[in-house]
Amino acid sequence: MNVSQERKLSTTMKLTFQKTALLNGINIVLKAVPSKTTMPILECILIDASTDEIKLTANDMELGIETKVEGDILEKGKIALDAKLFSEIARKLSDSDSLVTIESDEKFNTVITCENSVFKIQGKDGEEFSYLPYIERNKNITLSQFSLKEVIRQTIFSISVNDSNKMMTGELFEVNGDTLRVVSLDGHRMAIRKIVLKDEYESTKVIVPGKTLNEISKILTGDNEKEVQIFFGANHILFEFDDTIVVSRLIEGEYFKVDQMLSSDYATKVSLNKKDFLDSIERASILIRENDKKPIILNIEDSKMGLKLNSSFGTMNAEILIHKTGQDLMIGFNPKFLSDALRIIDDEEVTLYMMNAKSPCFIKDEDESYIYLILPVNFNAAAI
Repeated sequence: MNVSQERKLSTTMKLTFQKTALLNGINIVLKAVPSKTTMPILECILIDASTDEIKLTANDMELGIETKVEGDILEKGKIALDAKLFSEIARKLSDSDSLVTIESDEKFNTVITCENSVFKIQGKDGEEFSYLPYIERNKNITLSQFSLKEVIRQTIFSISVNDSNKMMTGELFEVNGDTLRVVSLDGHRMAIRKIVLKDEYESTKVIVPGKTLNEISKILTGDNEKEVQIFFGANHILFEFDDTIVVSRLIEGEYFKVDQMLSSDYATKVSLNKKDFLDSIERASILIRENDKKPIILNIEDSKMGLKLNSSFGTMNAEILIHKTGQDLMIGFNPKFLSDALRIIDDEEVTLYMMNAKSPCFIKDEDESYIYLILPVNFNAAAI
């Protein structure tokens, strides 16, 4: 038997890709590779070319991503490659339109070739890889990639990153008829966005981990013409768009009673230019360092609102023209919470609804397509 015959016998998988297509696929699934795990196989990306298409998969058991990659299958097969190593090799290969060949044998020795570069690395058995959980596809909604990317951007800042209360680390996705309501809260503020869907759907309520939404947001192109299908399972949620599937475990339990926190009563209503308000808050924030708990004080009068901030670095005073209905009010807020909400409102003018200095402030539009609730902070009025 000559060498070429022997080699042919031992090759169990052989694929070729354009470098750009391969790298794009790796970057998508990389978001589901765990940083720490006791299962070494999960540190890998699975290349599955056992059928007529090539799929890359990564799975950290909470979040799994599978994406199809354009390429030629010369020999069918599957292999799991160390994700960090594989992505670094792919990144460092020649130009974007170069051809990359990946070849492995029955001992999972893998050769990655691109023009003059040849890498030999040790892979793992693809059969050991944990597949994505199966989800029944009977409960779903469809919306544009743009809408999903936007609604995540407009609410994700209000989740709590490391909270003992798991609910606060996720977002409520609530479907009612033709409306999707997305809610996030961290105990100091709450963000609510409503999207009108093209069709009526079965009512459903799930809590999606913030990490999942952050990662999906990075993969979505944000194209208004392209759609995302979201399927709701008992313990999982599945997002399908372009050539990618994202499956995530849901957060279990009953979400907070959001509607009980909302109120349409107010004693003071203020309408003002959003940009002027945001600019003033951001200027005041120059005087605050990361851990400072200094509030920005709003002094609401008939046609103007004073803003004041005192810190160990100095003070800032500003005044903005407003349109006020109701009573005068002096109220304090964490300036970051105000600027976070204002930054993602696209309206030129915003309206604030307040009851008193100890009750939440609501920033919302007339249709209530968005509602931002912010709790005030106590301040010493004598020191103002």
